[in-house]
Amino acid sequence: MTPALASEGAIAVDCTLGLAGHTIAFLKAAPGARLIGIDRDAEALAMATERIRREGLADRFTPVHAAFDAFGDVLDDLGISTVNAAFMDLGLSSLQIDETDRGFSYSHDAPLDMRMDVSQPLTAARILAEYSEQDLVRIFRTYGEERFSKQIARRIVAVRDHEPLTTSGQLNRLVDETVPQAHRPAGNPAKRVFQALRIEVNGELDKLAGTLPQIAQRLAPHGRLVVESYHSLEDKTVKSFMNEGLKVDAPAGLPIIPDDAQPFFRAITKGAMKADEQEIAGNPRSASVRLRGVELVRPLPQRWRKQFEQQNSREGRERSQREQSSRRGRAKRTQHNQQTSTSIAY
Repeated sequence: MTPALASEGAIAVDCTLGLAGHTIAFLKAAPGARLIGIDRDAEALAMATERIRREGLADRFTPVHAAFDAFGDVLDDLGISTVNAAFMDLGLSSLQIDETDRGFSYSHDAPLDMRMDVSQPLTAARILAEYSEQDLVRIFRTYGEERFSKQIARRIVAVRDHEPLTTSGQLNRLVDETVPQAHRPAGNPAKRVFQALRIEVNGELDKLAGTLPQIAQRLAPHGRLVVESYHSLEDKTVKSFMNEGLKVDAPAGLPIIPDDAQPFFRAITKGAMKADEQEIAGNPRSASVRLRGVELVRPLPQRWRKQFEQQNSREGRERSQREQSSRRGRAKRTQHNQQTSTSIAY
């Protein structure tokens, strides 16, 4: 990040501010730069802003309460056309991991909330109570890569009418009773289910896929994009996006490659960087991190700008269709429950 912020007045965006550990390091390493910190968690944003003030860096810092997929809108609202660097740390912040009242962790019994932005209505408990069995299978399989998605979803639907699943302890026990002992992965058998629910509650992969093109369109020449991922689905999304700009955009075998078809990204990491043993010893949570970075080596070609815009529109439509499908499923379930209650009453 630092080489892109060497010039006076350079602008960086920390898309996942958290408790501002990275932001403080960037501001100290680049004393002439300004930084915009985005976070959808209002509590984390307030704590980070205070921490930055105590470090004496507040005059170069702008906090913004938003999800990172509002990247373009945030810059527009601030009157900024391009930035010199953008950073994303896709893991949970220490605040979210250590807090026990939002149900992010399966190691503490807490309400099944999992919202990064507590002002949004959708919670993990609501998903477990209202999603159809088919939708539960989809999110467990797609976002958790859970081998026993069908069995777990079927069990949830079977028990939720007489025992609403509202705490992480209840969900832990249900998964523990459902997944066969002989086929369990290392660690807690509910790990993948919790991951899938968190991604669904917060729309994490949709937001990531929609944000990366926005960043590319707003990077200044020689601007840098650096992303830290913590599970394979995130890393696949980041890798796929970056690879689009790292390869020649022309048919194989051409004797001369047109300038406009040359790569527009340059890799600044060799594949995905991983934490070494010393770092893991000091910070065990870094064991799963995968860091990738690219530099924009020339203005983004117009056809790629157009493609990214179309991609954002398509992903927005697909997300809307999934939300509508889930709402229809919830409505049918509510109607069924009402009819059942009426039948019992008579």
